[in-house]
Amino acid sequence: MKQKRVVEAVPNFSEGRRPEVIQSIVHAYDEVEGARVIDYSSDRDHNRSVVTIVGAPEAVSEALFRGIARAAELIDMDVQEGEHPRIGATDVVPFIPIQNVTMAEAVQLARDLAVRVGDELGIPVYLYAKAATRPDRELLSNIRKGQYEGLKRDLDAGKEDRLPDFGPAKLGKAGATVIGARPPLIAYNIYLTTSDVAIAKKIARAVRHSSGGLRNVQAMGVEVEGQAQVSMNLLDYTKTPVYRVTELVRREAAHYGVAIKNAELIGLIPQQALLDAAQWYLQLANVTPEIILENHLHD
Repeated sequence: MKQKRVVEAVPNFSEGRRPEVIQSIVHAYDEVEGARVIDYSSDRDHNRSVVTIVGAPEAVSEALFRGIARAAELIDMDVQEGEHPRIGATDVVPFIPIQNVTMAEAVQLARDLAVRVGDELGIPVYLYAKAATRPDRELLSNIRKGQYEGLKRDLDAGKEDRLPDFGPAKLGKAGATVIGARPPLIAYNIYLTTSDVAIAKKIARAVRHSSGGLRNVQAMGVEVEGQAQVSMNLLDYTKTPVYRVTELVRREAAHYGVAIKNAELIGLIPQQALLDAAQWYLQLANVTPEIILENHLHD
């Protein structure tokens, strides 16, 4: 029997305040047979939505193309604003190999989609992570430096180091899109018992790798609904687990006389990351997927 091939994609688009726009984009993803939206969430303060799609590689790629096209029609980056860094209507699109798909195949999917978006939609595309064509573009933050406004100025000025990998060297109202391939990422936000965003920024600086913190952690401090939040991406939970990040945030927060109020996930999380946290906090010696009751109830 031929084994099923599954790839995951987690497109982020720069709209979290207009439900009708979000629904229209999600519907574009759902129109493709063989691709399935399994989760999506929106944040008004960040003005951003994150969708999780799984399915056959070709179907997921087609769904992503349709979603990018729909977002380009409905989101005007000249008026868009929010807490989250962004350069485009569909800001970033990572492919993640899940089952019987190699990272090399995910990279090819990213490059094929990038060519199509650049050629057919006229949107500048940058390749990142495992699909990056240059070392300085492996990190998403490097590509998003200056955000939409800064990138637009740089391209208008003809700066060669900012030229896209595919598509025109000029931004329209849809901005640019970053497409790549990577392992599973955990989008993890921790709320503090304070409204002082300066404290969240200091904690983020201590936690993120780029300023001397933990490897595989990106972090920034923002204000969300009147609360200070440390917003993070955990790039490799197998090397820098969730519990280690949580405990460092807790220690840094205590230094400023505050504590963790609660935390949230944006999108989905691998089961193993939760098992690792359970093992560490509960001091269990035998935590494996086999000890989870529900895992024995599925064929």
